[in-house]
Amino acid sequence: MQQFLSVNDVADVSQLVEEAFLLKQNPWSHAHLGQGKTLGLVFFNPSLRTRLSTQKAAWHLGLHTLMMNINQEGWAIETRDGVVMDQAAGEHIKEAAGVFAQYCDLLGVRCFPSLVDREADYNETVMKKIALYSGRPLISLESATVHPLQSLADVMTIMEKRRRARPKVVLTWAPQVKALPQAVANSFAQWVLRTDCELVITHPPGYELNPSFTQGARIEHDQDRAFEGADFVYAKNWSAYEPYGAILSEDRSWTVSEEKMRRTRDGYFMHCLPVRRNLKVTDEVLDGPRSLVLNQALNRVYAAQVVLKRMLEHLR
Repeated sequence: MQQFLSVNDVADVSQLVEEAFLLKQNPWSHAHLGQGKTLGLVFFNPSLRTRLSTQKAAWHLGLHTLMMNINQEGWAIETRDGVVMDQAAGEHIKEAAGVFAQYCDLLGVRCFPSLVDREADYNETVMKKIALYSGRPLISLESATVHPLQSLADVMTIMEKRRRARPKVVLTWAPQVKALPQAVANSFAQWVLRTDCELVITHPPGYELNPSFTQGARIEHDQDRAFEGADFVYAKNWSAYEPYGAILSEDRSWTVSEEKMRRTRDGYFMHCLPVRRNLKVTDEVLDGPRSLVLNQALNRVYAAQVVLKRMLEHLR
């Protein structure tokens, strides 16, 4: 595996999930693979689970890690080509990516969207330029449009907990106090649609995602109807795709409550974290026995580990 930027870099999702489960049973089984190699972790945006889980996964594989928080510790990065750099940015992405390549054998990059320029965001400008100018194997730690490591961990969690061969999975929009990216929702839909699951996406009118990520899912604007008979409910907020980045609704009736979860088939609750309690989901649901948020967080380690393992095998 030369890169891991989306589900499109995976030939067989089920096979990747099974390999991740084997690593979960024996995390140190390939500790020799990363010996003498360095993983660079570059964060343009904040992180908790992604940062820690990827570091732990690297540790299991014998990798050294170098970490850079661009907006807190480094120079502001210019990503446009051919510009006169007389504004805030002090370093161009060409040189920055080239420097990363001098110090690291593999790179992991996290960069959020602007939510202003949809074309630039959906072209994945930052991720593509780092790949181009570094020439190193690149793993997405979340990009402008997708979060593949989170989605791999989510699919692992569904496969671990499913009680029937083809579970019903519901991705539900939930209220939020600020505009958030579509990345997690896009990616979750994309990955679940590559498994043997029924996917229903429910949201208020106007919050339709880019159809290239959701083709094959059923779209339902009635949340109660969507929850009927669900095996898994995944709550996530996202801003509008059109008009891009807009908040069209703050309807708190979309908060996931115990009353709503009663419509499910004793369904599990999922969220990628961090989560705003009693806004996206009530305490009762989040702290209840059907909550899988910590299971998802644990699986983040083995999602990262299986991808790094395949990249290291490619380097050999």
